[in-house]
Amino acid sequence: MVLPHFSATDFPLILAPMAGVSEAPFRQICRRLGADVVMSEFLSSEAIRRGIRTTLEGAEFEECERPIGIQIYGADAAAMAEATGLITEHYQPEFIDINFGCPVKKVVKRNGGSGCLRDLDNVDQIIRACIAATHLPVTVKTRSGWDEPSRDPVGIALRMQDAGASAFTLHARTRTQMFAGQANWDEIARVTEALDIPVFGNGDIQTAEDIVRMRRRTGCAGVMVGRGAFGNPWLFGAAKALLAGKAPPDAPDATERFSLALEHARLALRLQGDTRRTMIEFRKHLGWYTKGLPHASELRKRLFQVESITEAEGIFGDYLCPMAQVA
Repeated sequence: MVLPHFSATDFPLILAPMAGVSEAPFRQICRRLGADVVMSEFLSSEAIRRGIRTTLEGAEFEECERPIGIQIYGADAAAMAEATGLITEHYQPEFIDINFGCPVKKVVKRNGGSGCLRDLDNVDQIIRACIAATHLPVTVKTRSGWDEPSRDPVGIALRMQDAGASAFTLHARTRTQMFAGQANWDEIARVTEALDIPVFGNGDIQTAEDIVRMRRRTGCAGVMVGRGAFGNPWLFGAAKALLAGKAPPDAPDATERFSLALEHARLALRLQGDTRRTMIEFRKHLGWYTKGLPHASELRKRLFQVESITEAEGIFGDYLCPMAQVA
């Protein structure tokens, strides 16, 4: 089975849903630099059904971001179905994704995200209810289990496929691992072999070479990139070159990094409001764009104080032309 929004390329590269990161500005940057599919931040089904403005804003996107999936989470099948219907009616993404993988305590304590893995009967009900509420494909993203004793990625995957999921993404860690240790890519390979629907691998993707290695090792249908894309959206284009048997482009130098960081910031100001708050929330991105540069620690200290894009431009200018400070 191949879904239309994943079939534009033989091996789709997907930007993962990440709170506070997978917002429209970053999605647009990643799409332009090679991501085949992007996903929203994960959104609360309860907040969607209650019409909470900030959550509904998280479901908004521009046409240039397509194909896009909107990801929702929750532990109540009726609420998840209602949220699915509302997203379908008002936003019309390419697909709806259900988050069964988030390990964050405030989500899990209400049995959302990976908390659902403690009750697979409820998982089954949630998937079926969401499918009944939309004409769009419903996909799922999950972990290998709640903890080591319950670790059963193939069993979990088969159950979700049987409930009707159109595609399956595995972050090959348990919830109790959080982001520690190493993702077990062999589990992705076993799930890929067991399922008839597309399986996407996720976990420990930091470089373009990692994407190639995951494909070779697991046989997965595509790769979902999360934290490895922080400050490095060029990863998608580099991976595409390697997958095509070509030499990847040179890594971006400081000038190129700063230019994209400022373009990203301007997008954030346009889409999220030209305010001091927007710039303060954007500081994390500015820091990520400096990873690996000489004297990055000192540079980040300055960037984490900015309150306007003009300040960021000045700091980048000082870094690139230190003699200008003397003049």
